[in-house]
Order: sequence, then C-alpha cells, then structure tokens
Amino acid sequence: MRYYFALILIVLGHATLAQEWEDRRSFNEAAEGRPLRIISSTDTDLFAQIIETFVAQNPTVSIEYLVTGTTAVDKRMRARPAAFDIAISSAMDLQLKLVNDGFALPLKGVSHPPWAQWRHSLYAFTSEPAAIVVNRSAFADLPIPQSRQELIEALRARPGVFRGKVGTYDVRASGLGYLFATQDARASETFWRLMEVMGALDARLYCCSGEMIDDLTNGKIVMAYNVLSSYAAARVESQDALEIIYPSDFPTTMMRTAFVSKDTQAPDIAGNFMRHLIALQSSSADGKPSLPALKLRETGIGRATIALEPALMTFLDSLKRARFLSEWEDALIQN
Repeated sequence: MRYYFALILIVLGHATLAQEWEDRRSFNEAAEGRPLRIISSTDTDLFAQIIETFVAQNPTVSIEYLVTGTTAVDKRMRARPAAFDIAISSAMDLQLKLVNDGFALPLKGVSHPPWAQWRHSLYAFTSEPAAIVVNRSAFADLPIPQSRQELIEALRARPGVFRGKVGTYDVRASGLGYLFATQDARASETFWRLMEVMGALDARLYCCSGEMIDDLTNGKIVMAYNVLSSYAAARVESQDALEIIYPSDFPTTMMRTAFVSKDTQAPDIAGNFMRHLIALQSSSADGKPSLPALKLRETGIGRATIALEPALMTFLDSLKRARFLSEWEDALIQN
C-alpha cells in the first residue's frame, strides 16, 4: 500500500512540474551536459528561430526554453537565480529592477547603443509598439478608430455590440500590462476615460497578449487593447477579419530585454547566446525575423519608446503601485 501511495505522489509531482510552465521546450537535446536554461515571457513559437540559429552554430550546446508570465519571470528569478542562465521579459521595469537589485551578470565586449542597455547587464533586443486589435465585423458600418478618443466614441455609440466583448490586460497580474498602463496614464488622461468606458462594458481581463489574440480569433471578444504588436502580426496574417491599429494620438513602444543571471552555471555560453541574440536582432539579415528587430537610430531612442532608465521603477514603489491599482480597479471593475 505504501508503495502505491508513493507512486501516486511521484506521478502527481511530475504532473505539477509539467503544469507550472506555459510552455517548456528543449533544443538540440542530443548535446551532452547541462542545458542552458532560459526563462522567458516570449512565446516559444516567436523565439524558436533565434535559438535554432544559435544551436546550429554551437552543436555542443543544448537549450531548455521555459515560458511563463512577466510577473512570474521576476518572482522566479528572485527566488532561484541559480536555476536559470538567462532571463527574458517584455516588462522593462521589472527587468531593470532585477538588474538594479544585483541579479544580473555584467557582460564585456558587447557593442550596443547606451540607450538600449543598462549597466552593461540588461540589453534591449526588440522594439514593439502596443496595438489595438479589432474584428472588422464589429465596425461594419463605422470607421475603424485610429486613436483612443475615436475608440471611446465607437464603444459608447454601440454598447450592445461591445458589452462583454472588449479585452485588455489584468494589470494586477501582468507585469507588461502594468507597464503599458502606467506609461499610458502618464501620457494622457484619455487612458482613464477609456478604462472607465471599457469597465462599463464589462471588459474581459487577460494575463497576456496571446490569450487576447486567441479570443479575438474565436470571437469571444471583438477588440483588444494594448496587445503586443508581434503577437498580433503573427495572427493577422492568417485572419483577414482582424486589423491592427497603432493609436495616432500617442503610441507606446516597449523594448524587450534580456540579461544573464549572476548565478549562471554557464557564464561563457550564456554570454555567447546574448551576443548572438543582440547581433541577430540588431542586424538586417535576410529572411523575415520572428520578432521585430530593435530599431537602431543615430539619434537614439524614439519619442514613443519607453526609456530604459531608473524612472521606470517609479511605479514599482509599493505605495504608488497600490494607489495606481486602486484607481485602475475603480475604473475597470464596476460591478
């Protein structure tokens, strides 16, 4: 009896481990030795091409790619920095704070613009605007809104069409959602008016862009706010009914970042992967990249791009975060 009970516990334990990641994939498993472990908030399908080109050039290296949410990347790195070699996330503020708190290993010999790195440890490798994605059928007899104000007017004009059919991030759970929301709120009061309108329409709240796009394609919602452009573009190609809108009033663009864990067990390999990642995403290599490249400009960072600077951590202050979330809940959760 004790044997069967122990066996059940082992099986349940393995099931729990399997379920704790949104995705978990190994590359070049035939290589001997411990794999390079990458914890990331980027879906595997969008990042696989980058890994595959690296292992093709480094056949003795295997990579384990572990996908979870932006908030979870932060929490897991803080809890077990030695368990991972590289951390990748679209939540720039959380990444900057991890580096600021001493969780990253500085790299030498990396050529990268000063505005796209922090302390030679945190490196930006994509530029991605937040987008509004709509199902054209919901705007059949209306012009497609091109700004937040036009979106507000469209939602107010047809509440019956949009009730329960609009989606955005649950910023209490999503690190990227919180980053986008705080940046939007800093840019204009239009953000809070839009949140109130969406709240009155019983907006659906999501952990991540992928789930919002899934529900757009299956018809559960007809509009998603602040979706990552790379996720939207990957689906719109095969979904003629969907349209991506980059708001004309004030665009918000984030830079996806990566760093090597200070407790990595493979500093040389991890450093080489980072150099590969940065070089690949900063180049104009032939072939369509799976992720948008970092937009390098001689003049530095664009006006709409969130800057990689200490000010990013302002809204991570516990009192400021509590105040912001309270205002957000008042606007979005009106039941």
